[in-house]
Amino acid sequence: MSIMEHSHRGRAYERVHEEAKSLLAKLLGLSPDWEVLLVQGGASMAFATIPMNLLPAGRSADYVVTGTWGEKAVAEAKAVAALGGGSVRIAGTTLTNKTYVRVPAPAELSLDPNAAYLHCTSNETIHGVQYAVSDATPLAAGANASVPVIVDMSSDILARSVDTSSFSLIYAGAQKNLGPSGVTVVAIRKELVARGRTDLPTIFQFRTHAANASLYNTPPTFGIYLMRNVLSWLDAEGGVAVIEQRNCAKASLLYRAIDESGGFYTCPVEPSCRSIMNVVWRLAKPELDDAFVSEAEARGLVGLRGHRSVGGMRASLYNAVEPAWVEQLTSFMKDFSARRG
Repeated sequence: MSIMEHSHRGRAYERVHEEAKSLLAKLLGLSPDWEVLLVQGGASMAFATIPMNLLPAGRSADYVVTGTWGEKAVAEAKAVAALGGGSVRIAGTTLTNKTYVRVPAPAELSLDPNAAYLHCTSNETIHGVQYAVSDATPLAAGANASVPVIVDMSSDILARSVDTSSFSLIYAGAQKNLGPSGVTVVAIRKELVARGRTDLPTIFQFRTHAANASLYNTPPTFGIYLMRNVLSWLDAEGGVAVIEQRNCAKASLLYRAIDESGGFYTCPVEPSCRSIMNVVWRLAKPELDDAFVSEAEARGLVGLRGHRSVGGMRASLYNAVEPAWVEQLTSFMKDFSARRG
């Protein structure tokens, strides 16, 4: 029988379910005071369920915005706050000329020491902006230790080593590094679960999923099964430290091809904030964009056109991307610039 045919209450599936949660806790380096929740709705639903649970009436939450996904998180939080009597502050943003090219310095932040929580996005897929590995605990230099730090790690979870001790909640859609779409990971400290509001529909309370081992309702069992397999593979490869080295090498190779192109390709992101997951670049001659994409696809290099909101090019170098694929891309880029430059 396929795992899809087993009841989510049966022993066969429950074993898979617990293995997935255990592997996540191990690979993230979570202490026993954390809960690992496997829920649905994607990070986009978490944009709403986080303030629903953790932003009570009369309190304010701080948000730092470094790209499109941070903007969306703020918009959803404001909608929830308007219904529940709370408020949302922009504690920092790096929006300049309608785009983002860096993360903020601690001195640029205006943090509320009494905030219900502080929210940030570790990696912005559209703009290619990421907190540096050395700053993988975003805002640690300016955050008040009493304010829970919440981070959206949808696009770089388990891509690099992170000290989770500075966080109180980490969430991520599975579809970048963990497995297929349909599963959302919410790692949350137990004391934050207990602090959550109780006047919500049962399904939206984090405590419901914590109390029922993420089996309150039928979870996406096949997606969790595949995620368990991906996590098992990552663990067998040597864990996050090993995959981080591979990811950094892939990104360095591609950025080097951009920076050494003599201006034919340019990356708009400040070097210290360049993402190792989503590398964005522009061609000096935008009229060549279509030709670049077409010729790349002819060589089996697909999905390179940048997001429609920013244009240009983008290569996503998630954990499953083989180094050889990046080598093929950089080889094509050098050939294309030699012929078209």
